[in-house]
Amino acid sequence: MSPVHRINPAELSPPAGFSHAVTATGSRLVFLAGQTALDQDGKVIGAALPEQFATALTNLLTALRAAGGSPADLARVTVYATDVTDYRAHAGELGRIWRQSAGRDYPAMAVIGVARLWDEQALVEIDGVAVLP
Repeated sequence: MSPVHRINPAELSPPAGFSHAVTATGSRLVFLAGQTALDQDGKVIGAALPEQFATALTNLLTALRAAGGSPADLARVTVYATDVTDYRAHAGELGRIWRQSAGRDYPAMAVIGVARLWDEQALVEIDGVAVLP
């Protein structure tokens, strides 16, 4: 059983692609560094946001699995986007990518607009915190 429990009060608007609150009672925290669409050679791949989002999420989940976790253990995720309007325009597709890669259990999430990321070609960066049993 996962140490992460999602809470979505009926008094708040229904969450779409996130949970309003998450409690965690595990024994080990995993702090996941921000991941972009870098390939193994350190090059940003994908020209469009959905492609980059899929790669960044895959990279984040690869790091999480290497630490012994799974997507269900994610308690908090922050997405940094260089164009929030573009992010909103692709929200449905990004949600499908999330569900295919991480499932339907959403962590507490935030999307933050930024002027740019470390790699100028990067459109999105994802970091997170997981709690392992």
